Amino acid sequence: MEKRKEKAKESIQAVLPILFIVLLLSFTVAPVSASILLEFMIGAVFVIIGMLFFSMGAEMSMSPMGERVGGSMLKTKKLWVILLLGFFLGVIITISEPDLQVLAAQVPSVPNMVLILSVAAGVGAFLVVALLRILFGIALAPLLVVFYGVIFVIARFVPDNFLAVAFDSGGVTTGPMTVPFIMALGVGISAIRNDKHAENDSFGLVALCSIGPVLAVLLLGLVYPAQGSYVAADVPEAFNSVELGRLFLSEIPYYLKEIAGSLLPIVFFFGIFQLVSIQLHKKTLIKICVGLLYTYVGLVLFLTGANVGFIPAGNYLGTVMASLPCPWILVPVGMVIGYFIVKAEPAVYVLMKQVEELTDGDISGKAMQISLSVGVAASVGLSMLRVLTGIPIMYFLIPGYAIALFLTLFVPKIFTAIAFDSGGVASGPMTATFLLPLAQGACTAVGGDVVKDAFGVVAMVAMTPLITLQVLGLIYKIKSNKKEEMAEQPFLQAEDVFAGYADDAIIEL
Repeated sequence: MEKRKEKAKESIQAVLPILFIVLLLSFTVAPVSASILLEFMIGAVFVIIGMLFFSMGAEMSMSPMGERVGGSMLKTKKLWVILLLGFFLGVIITISEPDLQVLAAQVPSVPNMVLILSVAAGVGAFLVVALLRILFGIALAPLLVVFYGVIFVIARFVPDNFLAVAFDSGGVTTGPMTVPFIMALGVGISAIRNDKHAENDSFGLVALCSIGPVLAVLLLGLVYPAQGSYVAADVPEAFNSVELGRLFLSEIPYYLKEIAGSLLPIVFFFGIFQLVSIQLHKKTLIKICVGLLYTYVGLVLFLTGANVGFIPAGNYLGTVMASLPCPWILVPVGMVIGYFIVKAEPAVYVLMKQVEELTDGDISGKAMQISLSVGVAASVGLSMLRVLTGIPIMYFLIPGYAIALFLTLFVPKIFTAIAFDSGGVASGPMTATFLLPLAQGACTAVGGDVVKDAFGVVAMVAMTPLITLQVLGLIYKIKSNKKEEMAEQPFLQAEDVFAGYADDAIIEL
């Protein structure tokens, strides 16, 4: 009961600031229709309840399943079997990710199935790289430098229409379905190692898996011509309470089917491991099944609320604010929204909890959350600047990643892994369903190119936490060094302190 209250409190605290900001804007500088405002408020209720169920379910099911599967994979003791299972697992989890369908629809020149399979293969390949890194204790930073170097070289030859979507794909495909399972998989595999760096190496799977989709879409950009254009989606409005109810009720069956299709491959894969290798006790298995039910209900409610309530509100607010006499208000408003919206990302709590557990509280979830919020605030502000000015996205991504990769030389390894994991975690469904429509609405209002200028928000949100969390790592390192210096200083003996005083001297303390 206490845990439920704690999760409910976290969910409410995550969504209330966004609700307050939207209401404040709606009643002051950015008037919106009553129906869209009501859609947003009902959507917020769905999101809160959905987050509550998802966070409980992921803790009960997805994390234990990932850890058990990771430990079980190593029992084969055959490297090729482990790598083949890792590739297959990466592919089916990525195909299961609901946000991948949204990404496929954004690239009109590439057939949906071609893009989905290419991205899934990219994630599978880099999950294999991540497993090899853990098994052989390979440092993460050099791998990141090499692979991002390859990405930016290929990006020079890819049409501009593909760039923003390609970098968005890295954040979109590491969503609420993928992150808990993959992170737990890393914990399960690294637990087999007994060396002191094993815990550090359990992080970094999401970081490497985020690279695969970017490379896949960039390579597709070399093959397929950049055709097609962005078509703005209709913003549904309800003219009475019955129509308002139908808006939500009509979408629930779609997400019931969508999430069922997403969870089934993971459940099937785990079921095979359970029968062949894991063989958990009945009580543990029942707990995992209940957790899966919570996860299912939570994601259905969360995605229904976010897509039906948040997309129209974000799009409408972006259009209205960009049409104001001073459209630059978008930059500070975007930063404030970005600061709070990352707290509503479901996978953020999974990452924070795992970091606190594996570091025994040395890295606090609160410090991580503040660093993530600052990073996302900066990225949304820069994204709104891009929308208003049309500055190419590569002008931000190249220096941003250069700074992030440069910091890896000075930051403790665990902070590098956590920082690059957090980029994929922070850019989840809340970014796709509120911040991206906000940018699209604003871009349409100022007459910009939506594909070049509005897309890329997810990419920016995935980039800035790499810098802010590594800065947190530098602060942590400096404080640790000071503590060590203090500990090494010899304690003064009483006779040394009072050596200069006479034997009958009166000393006042």
